[in-house]
Amino acid sequence: MLSKKTKYGIKALTFIAKQEKGTMVQIATISENENISHKFLESILLTLRKSGILGAKKGKGGGYYLLKPASEIKMTDVIRTLEGPIAMVPCVSLNYYEKCDDCPDEEACSVHKLMIQVRDNTLQVLRNNTLADLV
Repeated sequence: MLSKKTKYGIKALTFIAKQEKGTMVQIATISENENISHKFLESILLTLRKSGILGAKKGKGGGYYLLKPASEIKMTDVIRTLEGPIAMVPCVSLNYYEKCDDCPDEEACSVHKLMIQVRDNTLQVLRNNTLADLV
């Protein structure tokens, strides 16, 4: 299940992407328009800034802005930044692989086989969608 952090992060990014190029968007504006707690949104936007998706300018006329065009921001990057691994179980993760403690043989594991399909299909959808597609 998608966390509220990730859901709100996508909504905030979409809101910023809809603005005129070069426009700085304040947290309060996003919070009010998207009905997201100001404090929670602050934390989300800080994470997105640290990951290189957003830039920020302090002071009068400041706010948040996209560091790249929306068409270059893949949903895989957003999800991994806010949610962590895309795979539902660690034994099929491409970036965060871990062997399952309860599984003696991954090749024979029915859960492993199913989760590889889920991972691959999820990645296909997320890789083929950018922030621009959501706007």
